[in-house]
Amino acid sequence: MNITKKAVVGSYFAAFAFILSMVGGSVLWGSKECILPEMAAMAVAMWAYRDPNWLRDPLNICLAPSLTSVIGFSVNQLHLAYLAKVGLTFILIMLILRLIRSNFAPSLATGLLPLITDAHDWTLVLLIFSFTFVFMLAVIWFRWHRPLQPIVHSPSKNTWMFLLLLFLWLGVCGLTGFERLAVIPPVIVVIYESIQKPDYTGKTAFKQGIALTVSATVGTLLFYAIDAWLLVTLLDIVLMLLLQLLMKVRMPAIYAFPLLPFLFPDDIVPQLPLGTLCACLFLFALAAVYKKYDASAAAKSTGVSV
Repeated sequence: MNITKKAVVGSYFAAFAFILSMVGGSVLWGSKECILPEMAAMAVAMWAYRDPNWLRDPLNICLAPSLTSVIGFSVNQLHLAYLAKVGLTFILIMLILRLIRSNFAPSLATGLLPLITDAHDWTLVLLIFSFTFVFMLAVIWFRWHRPLQPIVHSPSKNTWMFLLLLFLWLGVCGLTGFERLAVIPPVIVVIYESIQKPDYTGKTAFKQGIALTVSATVGTLLFYAIDAWLLVTLLDIVLMLLLQLLMKVRMPAIYAFPLLPFLFPDDIVPQLPLGTLCACLFLFALAAVYKKYDASAAAKSTGVSV
């Protein structure tokens, strides 16, 4: 998708303005529920990056996140242990995404958000629907999806491996007593996208892990250093843009991460940078090993060396 430099600057400005307005609304109304980190990632991915994987299926830009948020909200009402809720939510999300034939990664984050915030009213679900409906209309209005190729669905074995990695991670968190760090949405979204790709190398995994850990650390430090949410958010945006340029990465997740401290329980926020590092090391390393093995197996079956 070819766009002019002026359009790129305007798109970034619009995405950043959206993020600031979301946090500004939270400050104005005195409610954290207005802050939805994955909406920040969606604004950057769709408006600034024009990421084809997030644009080519306009209907599911709204439908998939809305359905998964209902799943997460409904599961959160059950009287189950936190990790049991998380595991059940993961399974139901994968089922609904298969049912509607979508691999829209932000749907994972929107499904997990009700668990993180312990949501008990429908406000969060309605906000997710409202924001994603706007994103869907923008894509349709500007016809950003028109020149894109149809969705190529990933083999089901990748979904099974994704679930296996997540349940292994849940087990690690349960055994070590860090249950609340089992769900870090930006990490989950990135690993889901990565495992769907044909190629995923250790170098890519390392780069992603560093970027996400830096993003989590910056967001946490600024959250504690400055008692002004709008200023914190503005600084987060500027620093994430610098991180993107310095590391030459295009990861919407780094713009979602700095907003997580606003939502996580107070006792968990200081653990977020280390938890992110551990989650990235565990999940990304195993995903890279799996993709390497999968590529080797495919090459052997076709008689091609890797």
